[in-house]
Amino acid sequence: MNNSLELEILRLYSGSNREGWDLHTFFELAGDAHDRAAVLDIVDALVAGGYLESRGSDFYTLTTKGKEAAQRGSLTS
Repeated sequence: MNNSLELEILRLYSGSNREGWDLHTFFELAGDAHDRAAVLDIVDALVAGGYLESRGSDFYTLTTKGKEAAQRGSLTS
């Protein structure tokens, strides 16, 4: 798993007034082809870990746990 990309996805929410982001934004954030290929697995792991919540139609919101991880700069507490 790409911890750096996971944190970049979580931090995306902190710099915005938006409540949700879609997968296309995460793909653009990833940059190179290798990281783009991993985005789906990363988002699935963030949802399973309770950091993101799926809102349907490829949109995701940040949970309280996700906000805390973004502020800490780490997925572990």
